[in-house]
Amino acid sequence: MTESSPLPYSPYRVFNREQWARLRADTPMTIVQKDLDALSGVIEELSIVEIEQVYLPMSRLLNLYVQASQELRAVSSTFLGTRDDKIPFIIGIAGSVAVGKSTTARVLRALLARWPDHPRVDLITTDGFLYPNAELERRGIMDRKGFPESFDTKRLLRFLGEVKSGRTDVEAPVYSHFLYDIVPEQKTVVSRPDILLVEGLNVFQPAHLPKGGQEIPYVSDFFDFSIYMDAQTALIEEWYVTRFLKLRATAFRDKGAYFHRYSKLDDDQARERALSIWNDINLKNLEENIEPTRQRARLILRKGANHSIESVALRKL
Repeated sequence: MTESSPLPYSPYRVFNREQWARLRADTPMTIVQKDLDALSGVIEELSIVEIEQVYLPMSRLLNLYVQASQELRAVSSTFLGTRDDKIPFIIGIAGSVAVGKSTTARVLRALLARWPDHPRVDLITTDGFLYPNAELERRGIMDRKGFPESFDTKRLLRFLGEVKSGRTDVEAPVYSHFLYDIVPEQKTVVSRPDILLVEGLNVFQPAHLPKGGQEIPYVSDFFDFSIYMDAQTALIEEWYVTRFLKLRATAFRDKGAYFHRYSKLDDDQARERALSIWNDINLKNLEENIEPTRQRARLILRKGANHSIESVALRKL
C-alpha cells in the first residue's frame, strides 16, 4: 500500500479514503439505513457509504486490538500467577467542539457491540467531569468552561482507575447540555463492560505537577487506543456556527434551556454571538490545549467539507 504522509519520517502511516476503505476486508455491515438518524449529529448526517468506507475498517482494526489485548492480558496473568479478571478495553476520542466526536463515538459503539467477542460496549463523555457551574463561578473561570482547569481531573482519573481495576458499578456524573450544568442527582454506572469509549475535549492532556510535587498521570494513560478528530480550523468554525444556529431554532426555544435567551436573536445577531463564543473560548481552547495533543493519538481522522472523513493516519507500531 502506498504511504502518502506529507511529513518526512512521520510516525504515522496515512491512508486516503479509498486505501482505508479496502481495509474493511470481509467485515460485515451491521448497521442499516434506519439506524442512521439515531447515530447522526445535530448537523452531521451519516451515510451508509461513510459507514462502509470509514467506520467498518475502524471497527475491524479495533476488534483486532481488543483480541490482542485479551491475549496479552492472559499471558501477563500466566506470568504473574494471577487470575485473569475481565478488564475493559478503553478507547479515548478527542478533538474540538463541533468536530464530530460524539457522532464517531456513537457509531463505534454501535459497530463494536455487534462483534461477538465484546457485546457490551459503554460510552461516557468527560463533560460529566466538569465542575458544576456554581463551582466554576466561585473559582472565577465560568468563561473558561471546557478548558483543562474547568474539569475535576482527579475525579476523572479516579473513575478511570476504578474501571481499569475491573471494579463493578463505577459511577460517573452526568452533564446536561440543555441545562449547561451537571445534573446533581443523576449518575451513569459503568459495570465492567468489554469496551468503554471515553469522549471529550482534553482527554490527551499531559500530566502536571500540582502543589507538593506529586505527579498526576495522563488521562490517556488509561487508554488502550486513542482517536483524534481533526479538521481545518475554518471548517470547525463553520460547523460550530451552523450548529449554534440550528439549536437556536430548536432546543434553545425551550424556556427551560440555559441558552433560551439566544432563541430571540435574529440570524445576524445569532451568527455574531456564535462567532464571539467561538473566537473567545472554543478556538482559544483548541489552539492552546486540544490541537497540541493530536500527536498523542494512535489514529487521526481528518475531515473535509460536509463532515466527510478524507484521510486516516494510523500510528506505526
